Amino acid sequence: MENKGSDEVEKLKTKFLSVWHNVKYSWALKSKTSFSRNSPVLLLGKCYHFKVEDDESPTEEACCEATDEDFAMGNVEAFRRDFASRVWLTYREEFPPLSGSTLTSDCGWGCMLRAGQMMLAQALILHLLGRDWTWSEALTLQPLDTETWTTTAAKRLVASLEASLQGSPGSSELKSPEKPPTQAFGSAEEADAHLKEMYHRTLVSWFGDNTSSQLGIHRLVQFGLTLGKQAGDWYGPAIVAHILKKAVDEAVDPILAGITAYVSQDCTVYSADVMDSHWASGAGQDSAGKSDGLPPPPPHKEPSTTDPTNSRAVVILIPVRLGGEKTNPDYVNFVKNILSLDYCLGIIGGKPKQACYIVGFQDDSLIYMDPHYCQSFVDVSSSDFPLQSFHCPSPKKMPFSKMDPSCTIGFYSRSVKDFERICQELAKVLQPSAKEKYPVFTIVQGRSKDYDLSASLTPERREWPFIRRTVTTTGDFVLL
Repeated sequence: MENKGSDEVEKLKTKFLSVWHNVKYSWALKSKTSFSRNSPVLLLGKCYHFKVEDDESPTEEACCEATDEDFAMGNVEAFRRDFASRVWLTYREEFPPLSGSTLTSDCGWGCMLRAGQMMLAQALILHLLGRDWTWSEALTLQPLDTETWTTTAAKRLVASLEASLQGSPGSSELKSPEKPPTQAFGSAEEADAHLKEMYHRTLVSWFGDNTSSQLGIHRLVQFGLTLGKQAGDWYGPAIVAHILKKAVDEAVDPILAGITAYVSQDCTVYSADVMDSHWASGAGQDSAGKSDGLPPPPPHKEPSTTDPTNSRAVVILIPVRLGGEKTNPDYVNFVKNILSLDYCLGIIGGKPKQACYIVGFQDDSLIYMDPHYCQSFVDVSSSDFPLQSFHCPSPKKMPFSKMDPSCTIGFYSRSVKDFERICQELAKVLQPSAKEKYPVFTIVQGRSKDYDLSASLTPERREWPFIRRTVTTTGDFVLL
């Protein structure tokens, strides 16, 4: 009897905690972000210029009220389309309870997991759709204005209070994704666009907030239990790297069998280990494309001279530390060089105790996607589930000096030959300057076992504390 009463108290506490998170995170407003028209903007290896052609006048503060012609000439529209096409994964609520807990929301603690999901989603976009792919509806996303967020937050607050008094609603039974109806297309371009949109929707569904989604938070939390982490705990960037590897390696979808993950050891990438990952059995190409009636992934130019169907792609995750208690400014150029590479997947890290997904930079400010917005659960088992809440309408920025030194860098390698090219290019980037003295990470020949490394260091022991620091910036801007 006492156990039953204690369980009811815990459930009630969880619900009221969820109410508080709704108020704290749902009411956060998405203000427009300022960008300089005089400096290039780098987004995951792509460069954009916002300066209007033939504009020799001194730069003044400008914003999105500029004309469409100015946007087109200034490359702003292309940047917005590219940014909004990245998959945005945020706090969610009202999903089925997580493993080992009664939590039905990750608000307040799951931001690093969400940042890791976004990096992995970008790897899958490169793998299935290519870097040049953009979502056809990217520019139709509505800004997250005051009225939208406060109205939604109020509704959630009322609903959560009612739920806490009436008892926990039963989670709906998950359905298998419905196959899209057969459709005829008038041209090869239309058929290709439809195929890519099918992969886009399938990709997002892998990150759904339910127990059956291959890369969803339920699966990540379950793998976290094996590393000593529970739902509600703080996850660091190194722990998340290992969780992502487990999730990718144990995914059962045939399409995901064509990709794996590798996590560096003590800031060292062992090249033979990565190549072994490329050539490991179970590439899954024989069954690729049999997932829910999907055809094989769209073809990409394959640089390997060997048969690409016998290898699989590798997501390379490198937990690093860019300084001691705070980020060393000497590493700013290194971060810029990394984010300028087209095979870079970005960085998971962010501000102290506020993880985010870093995707680019302008001048001395980082561009990132923020998971700290609480949105409602979306049932991704439906063939036409809404995609809008999985894409962010506008970016956010923060100074390099606010970045926490503990982070994980990601790269995408499609083949062995691709990895060889990556090693050659990274060798130049990793050359330490007179200021840096030491490289952020190293790439060495051979396998980790050849160096007789101790296996006593667990991922959680590699985590570092977070230190807070605030800095303000000024300049001439264009608002997005």
